[in-house]
Amino acid sequence: ISWTCIECVPVSSRVSTKIQQLLNTLKRPKRPPLCEFFLDDSEEIVEVPQPDPNTPKPEGRQIIPVKGEPLGVVSNWPPALQASLARWGASQAKSPALTALDITGKPLYTLTYGKLWSRSLKLAYTLLNKLGTKTEPVLQPGDRVALVYPNSDPGMFWVAFYGCLLAEVIPVPIEVPLSRQDAGSQQIGFLLGSCGVSLALTSEVCLKGLPKTPNGEIVQFKGWPRMRWVVTDTKYLTKPSKDWQPHIPTANTDTAYIEYKASKEGTVMGVAVSKIAMLTHCQALTQACNYSEGETLVNVLDCKKDMGLWHGVLTSVMNRIHTVTVPYAVMKACPMSWVQRVHIHKARVALVKCRDLHWAMMAHKDQKDINLSSIRMLIVADGANPWSVSSCDAFLNVFQSHGLRPESICPCATSPEALTVAIRRPGARGAPLPARAILSMAGLSHGVIRVNTEDKNSALTVQDVGHIMPGALMCIVKPDGPPQLCKTDEIGEIVINSRAGGTMYYGLPGVTKNTFEVIPVNQAGAPIGEIPFARTGLLGFVGPVREQKYLNITNHNAEELGPVYMIFCIFSLKAIDSIHQVGLYCLALVPANTLPKTPLGGIHICETKQSFLDGNLHPCNILMCPHTCVTNMPKPRQKQPVDVGPASMLVGNLVAGKRIAPATGRELGVVDDQDLIRKHQFLSESLQWRAQTDPEHVLYVLLNSKGVPVCTATCAQLHKRAEKITATLYEKGGLNTGDNVVLLYPPGIDLIAAFYGCLYAGMIPVTVRPPHPQNLAATLPTVRMIIDVSKAACILTTQPLMRILRSREAAASVNVKTWPTIIDTDDLPRKRPPQIYKPPTAEMLAYLDFSVSTTGMLTGVKMSHAAVSTLCRSIKLQCELYSSRQIAICLDPYCGLGFVLWCLSSVYSGHQSILIPPMELETSLPLWLTTLSQYKIRDTFCSYSVMELCTKGLGTQTEMLKARGLNLSCVRSCVVVAEERPRLALSQSFSKLFKDLGLSPRAVSTAFGSRVNLAIGLQGTSGPDPSTVYVDMKSLRHDRVRLVEKGAPQSLPLMESGTILPGVRVIIVNPETRGPLGDSHLGEIWVNSPHSASGYYTIYGEESLQADHFNTKLSFGDPQTLWARTGYLGFIKRTELLDASGDRHDALFVVGSLDETLELRGLRYHPIDIETSVSRAHRSIAESAVFTWTNLLVVVAELSGSEQEALDLVPLVTNVVLEEHHLIVGVVVIVDPGVIPINSRGEKQRMHLRDSFLADQLDPIYVAYNM
Repeated sequence: ISWTCIECVPVSSRVSTKIQQLLNTLKRPKRPPLCEFFLDDSEEIVEVPQPDPNTPKPEGRQIIPVKGEPLGVVSNWPPALQASLARWGASQAKSPALTALDITGKPLYTLTYGKLWSRSLKLAYTLLNKLGTKTEPVLQPGDRVALVYPNSDPGMFWVAFYGCLLAEVIPVPIEVPLSRQDAGSQQIGFLLGSCGVSLALTSEVCLKGLPKTPNGEIVQFKGWPRMRWVVTDTKYLTKPSKDWQPHIPTANTDTAYIEYKASKEGTVMGVAVSKIAMLTHCQALTQACNYSEGETLVNVLDCKKDMGLWHGVLTSVMNRIHTVTVPYAVMKACPMSWVQRVHIHKARVALVKCRDLHWAMMAHKDQKDINLSSIRMLIVADGANPWSVSSCDAFLNVFQSHGLRPESICPCATSPEALTVAIRRPGARGAPLPARAILSMAGLSHGVIRVNTEDKNSALTVQDVGHIMPGALMCIVKPDGPPQLCKTDEIGEIVINSRAGGTMYYGLPGVTKNTFEVIPVNQAGAPIGEIPFARTGLLGFVGPVREQKYLNITNHNAEELGPVYMIFCIFSLKAIDSIHQVGLYCLALVPANTLPKTPLGGIHICETKQSFLDGNLHPCNILMCPHTCVTNMPKPRQKQPVDVGPASMLVGNLVAGKRIAPATGRELGVVDDQDLIRKHQFLSESLQWRAQTDPEHVLYVLLNSKGVPVCTATCAQLHKRAEKITATLYEKGGLNTGDNVVLLYPPGIDLIAAFYGCLYAGMIPVTVRPPHPQNLAATLPTVRMIIDVSKAACILTTQPLMRILRSREAAASVNVKTWPTIIDTDDLPRKRPPQIYKPPTAEMLAYLDFSVSTTGMLTGVKMSHAAVSTLCRSIKLQCELYSSRQIAICLDPYCGLGFVLWCLSSVYSGHQSILIPPMELETSLPLWLTTLSQYKIRDTFCSYSVMELCTKGLGTQTEMLKARGLNLSCVRSCVVVAEERPRLALSQSFSKLFKDLGLSPRAVSTAFGSRVNLAIGLQGTSGPDPSTVYVDMKSLRHDRVRLVEKGAPQSLPLMESGTILPGVRVIIVNPETRGPLGDSHLGEIWVNSPHSASGYYTIYGEESLQADHFNTKLSFGDPQTLWARTGYLGFIKRTELLDASGDRHDALFVVGSLDETLELRGLRYHPIDIETSVSRAHRSIAESAVFTWTNLLVVVAELSGSEQEALDLVPLVTNVVLEEHHLIVGVVVIVDPGVIPINSRGEKQRMHLRDSFLADQLDPIYVAYNM
């Protein structure tokens, strides 16, 4: 069958419709996307799910505004609500106004209208006349006052509320704060601030229960303004003087009271209700509920707000109703208490929530003496929620036999902004009950009303909430975008125009306009009138009613419907996200009763969400399913074949005005003097020359943890010590010239002497970090591997280390019987060697430099005598080193630039090096800094691990160090030696922290070296300060550099990696085409320098495999020069700064190692960027590391807090990586601190970590496999 055949079938045909639906179903996207996580931009195109052709669309006509019945005009309405209280207080003083219950559900006291009036009068008088002086009263009419009363004491609250109304101050009822960090207390503080509240009324008992400071004052609650607390118990109130009368004006548009409401985001705002709105609302409720004087009402709701306040405090007083309040605490102890009160008092009206119906039903133990036949209205305050249907039905089912009439159940819909929106009036006895609407969930997901009669599981049954309030006008508008009128079969937000609604969010004019001054528009976008409506925050639709009979909605042709409508409120806007067909992102199970609660026991949604996002929820189990519900990820990048040749790229860059040029360090200069040529030729000759010409000059000082010099070496001492080692090598070793000798020493002068002893003997030294005595199993195999790979003929070491190498513990990790010859150099006889070896050419090998990279690769590079001399000369020129200078070194001396500075540089330049082994800082943290201060050091070199130790460990001790006289103002340059992208955040923290100790913010910089060239950039004395740029992280993922402003979203700060050393040329190259790139283009950093290593040292001598790392040529531009490939990505940017020669300075920015990058979704990610985001996700994440396993991203996070926080980290880590990097984390592993392996340079060993993870050796606290 061809596709055209299908299209030719007439549209009306059932077959074509079915086939079309089937085809459409196949095209349907799996799930609606989660919009929060990804904002589209031009760089990353989202795979947009195509709209589903089967989506139901509204078909009805535009809705017509619905009018409530007219508000009746009655001759004896009071001019103001206070006038009602005055009337009943005088004429019906003995009439009961309020009965409060004790915790057992028995009456505690009854407040009469006479007492309510007299106490409110006393309070009004006290507030206006007794708080300040006559000339300076504390309160003026119109001031806002907080009312802080517990629910269990409604009498005090009533008196306070009416006292404020009589004093013409504005009451703001709030919850009692239980602790300084109470859930929502900060938001209440925002409310009090926006309302300008500075005085709180409370009861003596409540005041005693508030949290206090040690000196007895009430604590300053989080986020609250400063408050004055006033106790309103009768004994503290003053009787008004005979001539004083309260001012009771006719109700006007001034604010009467402020009711708080929490927005969907958790912000608490105050809805101002005017005096006329308060009075009109009471009139409308009286008319709608048909209240009559002297009735009894049982109120189970919170009397401080919402229906509990409107019916149980305001309308009840207007109609001289006797209110019996049943507080939440009583309901918890005795859920049947409200039903018993209805029975005892023969109450006509009861105010409840579904929860109260449910609790009473569950506690009902067939109490035969209960009779509910007196109830004419059982008002269900949350009847607008769909789940109310089952509660109402079940309650009726149990209590119909106790006299409850079905027609007396009256659900209603309310909103803080519009007050009462609609309420169902009690039907005539025996009349049929209102019909329910059975709606299709699929339709609801798209905001369309469709009747569902087939599948009960995908249906939602809703009940109506009766008629709109008297005197009100209502529309249904689209909840998002302009307030466009909905169609008759469309769900939208209910908006109301009424004199009986709120007027504004107090103190927030901007938000007020969008909510209280909405003018609906028609399909064409034209306003339908000039009357402003208020948004209710409720979603719903208008259902038809004919001849006062409730009809179910069966068709969508609403043309024939009559003018009377019922309102169906589907759910509050807060619940809009929980409609079905939304993917489950996270399921967290928490221990019972640990979720934040609202004052009346419901779950505090906003606080729960905040706890979840802050990592304070402490779930006992968690399941994340990001793979199934995040469907709008950026498209994976398809790598295009490189059709454009490097020459075209070069021309393209030139056309675009981009400079193609390498960055170059200054000239090394020519050495004329014959003596100097001899001195510079070989380092071994330099030492001999210094021992002859300046024997007593101290080259090295080694400090212990107390800062005391434990060993010094003058030029002569070092020369003699080296000679002794040479003699021993000749005697004991049975070695040949050119043999490799492993030097296994702790950081110190013995290591230096052994190095020169090897040079004197013509051997090739290989420095190796000794194994850690407490961790032989992890550290000894690396030592063994370097010894094997370097084919060492002999090991020089100390006596304690020799014992360790041959110990039983060592034998558990390696074969100790096959060590090469081990020579202990501690007590050598005074012998001079027969001769000192001189290499025939400077190209001969001087030493081997072995290092384990962060990807776990062991690489050794060959350093020739010529490279050593030019490197030392380059450093001497850059840092201006000469004999009278002193530098301090706190580095590991086993490889890279650290080894060069520790062992070689002083012998070449003659400066004194103060050596501080980094391990000494573990016992004495301030050692390095106190040394700098004590010796007034101008130049110091350290590693990131040393800097991190100082930043974390000394952060709180700067005052104490300052008092001890520590002063770092002498430090001109503090260089971090690294083979990575500069850690800008750590450098800035260090500078900021020690600024108070005199450290210049310009002092800290980073050196950069790699395996192929140990020192490429090093901040010298004469160049400009290191510059910082901000690059767009999204562009970096695409291998591009886009410079942005500081503070731009998704920006990454990069600091220049030191000034390029003399004699060094750097160029940025496309690693695939090997063509040069222009200014500010990302590529591989290639270097040309006389001090580059001469090649890798491998077991089988197969240098050809990686020969191109050392001797490679550009494919275009300058095909003659030989370059070494560093394996690092970076770019060069010409800055506005000037270098020493007066030219514009070219800055080198290192982005990261190519070997370390993660290729995910066709994009290139640098692990450090993801780890930075992860470490920011929660305060308890001490360290983190990421790697890939199959095609999954694995995040390992070290937990520094308690183990109950472990599961909190899983969603936070998943969220932050999704939000900031658009990646879904496959596995989150929570481990103890110290599990992530870190080498001596402070670099994470991610591949070792990956191997441990795959071998199940991490002993994790928790592993989450995200679905």
